[in-house]
Amino acid sequence: MTRIRTATTDDAALLAGLNEAVHDLHVRHRPDLFLAAPEAEAAFAERLADPSVTVLIAAGDDGEAVGYALARVVQWPGGPFTGPDEVAVLDQLAVSPAAARTGVGSALLEAVRAAGRDAGCRRLVTNVWDFNEDARAFYRASGLRPMNRMLDQLL
Repeated sequence: MTRIRTATTDDAALLAGLNEAVHDLHVRHRPDLFLAAPEAEAAFAERLADPSVTVLIAAGDDGEAVGYALARVVQWPGGPFTGPDEVAVLDQLAVSPAAARTGVGSALLEAVRAAGRDAGCRRLVTNVWDFNEDARAFYRASGLRPMNRMLDQLL
């Protein structure tokens, strides 16, 4: 059974380790954008210190951390054509390769949904890189649908 807990400032190194497989995928597909050796632990320490950010860690039956989700509540101000909105934004979700397809990602996603509902959010939004077919399939199977598409071209 997957257990979810809220990360603490002491978890920065753990999160950096859990992020490696996902980050490596991003580097392989978009080396023009992603750093091969990021300062991941420092970046996670900074995010963990931000009160607007929630980081959830999933642990397996043995208590070992096998995934995490990083989310925040965002106020969208609206504009001349759209109304304001309060949304839960899932910035990152990573599951260790050994725990893939065991329900860890689904448990983390549901915990983010619950946190968003508790914060009064009406919707959950995330983005996914087009090359990340496994993540796109996971989100589709989880009920998320494309909202818009960002296009890219090197100049």
